[in-house]
Amino acid sequence: MDHELVLELLPGYFDQELGLSEALEFERHLEGCEQCRHVYAQHREVSAQLRQAVLRVNAPQALAQRIEAALPSLPATRETLGERFRRWLGSGSLSWAPVGATLASVVALSVSMSLYLAVPSPDQRLTQQLVDDHIRSLQSDHLFDVVSTDKHTVKPWFNGKLDFAPPVVDLAQQGYPLVGGRLDFVNQRPVAVMVYRYKLHPINLYVWPGNEAGAKPQVLEQRGYHLAHWNAAGMNYWAITDAGAGELDAFIRDLLAQLAA
Repeated sequence: MDHELVLELLPGYFDQELGLSEALEFERHLEGCEQCRHVYAQHREVSAQLRQAVLRVNAPQALAQRIEAALPSLPATRETLGERFRRWLGSGSLSWAPVGATLASVVALSVSMSLYLAVPSPDQRLTQQLVDDHIRSLQSDHLFDVVSTDKHTVKPWFNGKLDFAPPVVDLAQQGYPLVGGRLDFVNQRPVAVMVYRYKLHPINLYVWPGNEAGAKPQVLEQRGYHLAHWNAAGMNYWAITDAGAGELDAFIRDLLAQLAA
C-alpha cells in the first residue's frame, strides 16, 4: 500500500468503513511509514480539537431574545390553528394551502426524527461489527492464524503482534476446549481472538485493553448469534457464538473462574 492510497483510505479508516483486509494493510503501512503516521496524527489532532467545547460559541443575548420574541408560544399556535380551521369550515370556501404547509412541516419533522433515531449508537455499531467479523471468519475459513489446543502455544504466538498480552486459558475440562487463535481488527485497533468450541459450535473470544472494571457479562442475541460483553482486569471481552444462550453463559462463568484463579 503506497502513500497515495493511504491518504485516500484515511477518511474511511476514521469512519470505520474499511474492510478487514484494507484496515490491516492500512495499519501495517502506518507502522513502517513515518510520513503517513504524521498525517494520521494530524487528522486525529484536528478531529479531537473539533470535539472540544471551547469551539462552541454562545449566541448573543440580544439575538436570543429577538428569536424568542419572534416565535409564537405553543398554546397560542394551537389556538390560532384551531380558529383558522373553524373559520375555513364556516366560510364554505376552504383554502388547503395552510393545511398542506402544516402537514408538510409535520411530515418533515417526523422523517428527520426517524433518521436520527435510526443512526446506531457506538455500542450498536461495535456489536454489528463483531457479528459481521464472526460471520466472515466462518465463511472465509479464517477462524485460525495459529491452530493449537495448548495455551502455551497460542499465547506466545501473539508476542510482537500486539501491544498487550492477552490472557489465554484452557477450558477443555469444562467442555469448551481451546482450538486456536488469530489476530483481527476491531474498533480501529488490532485485537486478539481466542477460538474455543462447544461441541461443533465455535466461540470467538475477542480481547483488547479497556477499562479496569465495568459492565458485567450479559448475553444478548443479534441475527441468530449470542453475544456477551464485559470488562475485567483492564481488558475488554466480547464472546460470540451460534451456540445457545445457556451454553455461552456457562462458558463465560467458567472463563471468569479460570481468570480469577
